[in-house]
Amino acid sequence: MISTRKQQKGASIFAIIVLLIIAGFFFSVGFKLYPAYFDNKLVDSVLTEMIGNNDELNQSEFLIKRTVQRKFTVNQIRLPKEALKIIKEGNKVILDLDYQVRVPMFANVDAMVKFKKKYEAEVQP
Repeated sequence: MISTRKQQKGASIFAIIVLLIIAGFFFSVGFKLYPAYFDNKLVDSVLTEMIGNNDELNQSEFLIKRTVQRKFTVNQIRLPKEALKIIKEGNKVILDLDYQVRVPMFANVDAMVKFKKKYEAEVQP
């Protein structure tokens, strides 16, 4: 006996709608968190460049901090004042970066992204 009944294949409308809602949620979260990670990438590039420049590291802690702040201003980066600590120990300079960014997500839900990295360099006199 030959069956003439055709079986349907593929996703139902309900499954497609659920999939679109889930994908939309993840895209929305990604687009809202992207600026925080992009800013951190800029901060990382500024501090990595700073560690590689011996002339800038030979300055006092105050002048190093002012130079870093100027570079942040050029790149339109705003960090809390306590985010970057500069420590000079003999011929060693340590830039300790530790800050967090709060990103509003939906209604009363926020996401907090934490960034922490330590940069070290030996200063040649």
